[in-house]
Amino acid sequence: MNLEYILALLATAIVSVLLFQRLGLGAILGYLAGGILLGPSGLGVIENVEDIRHLAEFGVVFLLFLIGIEMKPGRLWIMRRLVFGLGLAQLLLTGLTLALFAWWLGLAPRPALVVGLGLALSSTAFGIQVLAERGELNTETGRSAFSVLLFQDLAVVPLLALVSFFAGGTSLELGVLYALGEAVAIVAVVYLASRYLLDPLLHLIAGSRQSEVFVAAALLLVLGIGYLMEHVGLSLALGAFLAGLMLAESRFRHQASADIQPFRGLLLGLFFMAVGMTMDLARLLAEPGLLLGLTALLIAVKATLMALLARIFRHRTGSIPQVALLLSQAGEFGFVLFTFAFSQHLLDAVLVQRLTLIISLSMALTPLLIRVGDRLTGLIREPPAIPSVNNQPASDKWVLIAGFGRVGRRIARMLQDAGLGYLALDEDVDQIVVGQGRGLNVIFGDATRLNVLQAVDAGHAAALVVAFDDEKSTEQLVAIAHQHFPGKPVYVRARDRHHGALLRQMGAQSSVSENLEVSLRLGEFALRDLGADDATITALIERYREEYE
Repeated sequence: MNLEYILALLATAIVSVLLFQRLGLGAILGYLAGGILLGPSGLGVIENVEDIRHLAEFGVVFLLFLIGIEMKPGRLWIMRRLVFGLGLAQLLLTGLTLALFAWWLGLAPRPALVVGLGLALSSTAFGIQVLAERGELNTETGRSAFSVLLFQDLAVVPLLALVSFFAGGTSLELGVLYALGEAVAIVAVVYLASRYLLDPLLHLIAGSRQSEVFVAAALLLVLGIGYLMEHVGLSLALGAFLAGLMLAESRFRHQASADIQPFRGLLLGLFFMAVGMTMDLARLLAEPGLLLGLTALLIAVKATLMALLARIFRHRTGSIPQVALLLSQAGEFGFVLFTFAFSQHLLDAVLVQRLTLIISLSMALTPLLIRVGDRLTGLIREPPAIPSVNNQPASDKWVLIAGFGRVGRRIARMLQDAGLGYLALDEDVDQIVVGQGRGLNVIFGDATRLNVLQAVDAGHAAALVVAFDDEKSTEQLVAIAHQHFPGKPVYVRARDRHHGALLRQMGAQSSVSENLEVSLRLGEFALRDLGADDATITALIERYREEYE
């Protein structure tokens, strides 16, 4: 890749992303449009897309590493039912259904099955990135989508072995067993190394106080384990996820995460641009009805079947459209599977070109499908989960806490240590389990729903503390409290000065700005170190707090 390519990629990425964000269409569509513009179907600035795509795949690799770092092994074990239950059901049901459509359209049974299973896979890059951007990885939608995507990555070895078997190359059973045996052996070695060697090695490297050496070590860990996984037929991304899990319990996890983050953002944007470059607009213009129709059919089938499975696995009705449409596109592994099938003379060149374009089109539609899912979710007026009144505080004077993240949890502990009554509401099941395990009075419930507030007798609470980290939910709850519980003291967490002013206008009694309190505390430390007396420090803090408001 020469300097002209790099300059063209960077300039186009900046302009297209800024333009599409200004239009309200999001960064992903901006990257895709930039890729189409630079690719063979656009201005033709970049002709060899394969080189770009191979480099761009590292964006997905680093994304999965960061997800692994945030997901401790114990939590992954809790999700096993979703990974091996929902994930397996999605791949088999969707793959066989799409295979029947392919067979009905004229493909022989074996190629039809390969096409069906390949298109049943969804895009890890698009799905995880969207969830991460929206802060939904820990929601019901996020856990289910991640579980399905993780199982699909695990299915790489059997699918490649199936293609090889259909082409007459190897025994299916021996091929799969051999590959799985290698994979299990490498995972075992990696696990033992992480348990007994990783922390001492990172401690030694960190002791050098050379930050660039630690960055190199983090990159070596991610890419090295990814290489081992790829060697046994698994994906680089799955190896990176395993590397993240290795570091999840380490004291060096935060530094490693910070070092990898810049690579992830830039290369993931390049991945989306590479997808845009692969879109053959000439073929699309030559066969628009066929290709757009098949893409629409693919999305409809995958979304419908995923919605059915989500219902079977007892999802809340409101989350079903989101998870169904989030996983309705085809995935990047389809490129690899269909190219391999072509090399094994199982699929012809024209079919592979059409399939590649269908995958790219479905990916490009993902941001729009997410918006459709949000709209459908908003239209579904399901009755929210009503919390149990058994957790009602015993005292007559108590506080209702909305949101049980880090801020809400600290407030609850302060009240509990002071012997005062409180009740906390949250929708994150993991947070609730952890909180209840520590003896905190937290239950499941959507605090932005009036009937949930009425069910917990919010009208008799002495005050309402809103500790959400989401601005929209905070504003929604403040408006409900002002309308239905007039006169109730409402104390809210605000993002900044302007957000705090808006919340007070909406009816909040007081707001606490994250930016203000951090700056005042740091300023207090600096003033004390410089010898300022307590009276001066207190006066300055009060003055700036008044000016801020």
